[in-house]
Amino acid sequence: MAAGASRFRIPHTPRTKAYRSFGGPPCSRWSRLVAAGLEEFRFRSRSRPLDSLMPDGSLLLLGLSGPELTPKEAALFRKLQPAGYILFTRNIASPQQTRKLTDDLRGLSTDTPIIAIDQEGGRVTRTREIAPAAPSAPALAARKDLGKIADAGALTGDLLRLLGFNLNFAPVLDLDHFPDEQNALRGRCWGRDPQRVIDYAGQWNRWLRKRAIAGCAKHFPAGGRALSDPHHDLPSSPATLDQLLREDVIPYTALMPEIDAVMLAHVEFPNIDPDFPASLSPRIIRRFLRDQLGFDKHLVLTDDLDMGAITGRYGRGEDVKLAISAGNDLAMICHRTDTAETAARAIAELPHWMTEEARERIERFRRRKLHAPLTWSDNKWAGTCAALEKLAAEFPEDPGHETAAASPVAEY
Repeated sequence: MAAGASRFRIPHTPRTKAYRSFGGPPCSRWSRLVAAGLEEFRFRSRSRPLDSLMPDGSLLLLGLSGPELTPKEAALFRKLQPAGYILFTRNIASPQQTRKLTDDLRGLSTDTPIIAIDQEGGRVTRTREIAPAAPSAPALAARKDLGKIADAGALTGDLLRLLGFNLNFAPVLDLDHFPDEQNALRGRCWGRDPQRVIDYAGQWNRWLRKRAIAGCAKHFPAGGRALSDPHHDLPSSPATLDQLLREDVIPYTALMPEIDAVMLAHVEFPNIDPDFPASLSPRIIRRFLRDQLGFDKHLVLTDDLDMGAITGRYGRGEDVKLAISAGNDLAMICHRTDTAETAARAIAELPHWMTEEARERIERFRRRKLHAPLTWSDNKWAGTCAALEKLAAEFPEDPGHETAAASPVAEY
């Protein structure tokens, strides 16, 4: 057997055999439950107006407008009690301010909130204004030095935990099918070969997690097959399920024990689901990711529902209902936080079994994956930044990734 070949097999569990293809009769437990749940939802939608329901924010992950909580945001978050929050560059002005903001968010929450960030290294570094950026995935992969990759993951974890974060939306596990396309992934992928992604992204994630920061693999099932940028429109890929099993999902299955969460791609795969993009697809989330591949206990969430791929086709309310019905535990709203109450009221319309199942996974994630922040230390902060600066100096970035990448992903 060739070296590493065993990692390229999907485990042949009873679940895997039962759902090996989507061609069999639609009699799975999830098919029956989803059908029953959607019928219940239709009945409840007809019988009760949306405004009559208590909003349910427990399955939302929300963004903030600026570096401080506004009174309006604080009141909204106290009322909705979202599962968590995501911060961007617009929220980060200084180390001390950022730590105060994450502490304030914890103070608003009755349960430990998820406090997340996109901190991949390279051009997707939200703390760029206050700390050196860690090397990007392509720069680290080109050197093939597992020790340096471990350093990058560990230092990223140290930095984030000092600032009060507990979940990092990284690593990217997308295979770099189209490195020259404007699909939002330029300068963010670990490579085109699944084994290379397993080795390098796995090492980075391993050391991030050793520093008590949870990681999130993205963008399932194959964001790298997009030919356009989902921030602007909905990409479409002709890939089949067999093609994804042969290549794109291999890093997910190989790294499954070390993956804390999975983020879905806003990409449609009409040969798998002709009706919905992956992020809103019961076929891809419930039947493929959870039933066939076995990610039934993992936290699963959408990418930002404010991206053009979704806003161009679905309204606020409809999008979150579809997201949770499809098998996501969290619906992420990064920018239009003023629509969060509409989203929360829409979630309240969903069947109880569906929302309760998601809440159970979120609670399990809180108990097992989220850690308290480090005690703030100016010396620790300075030492971490110095180590990051030294590491980054060893890995000059390809300037083409910055100048040619037209995606707004690096600007948020």
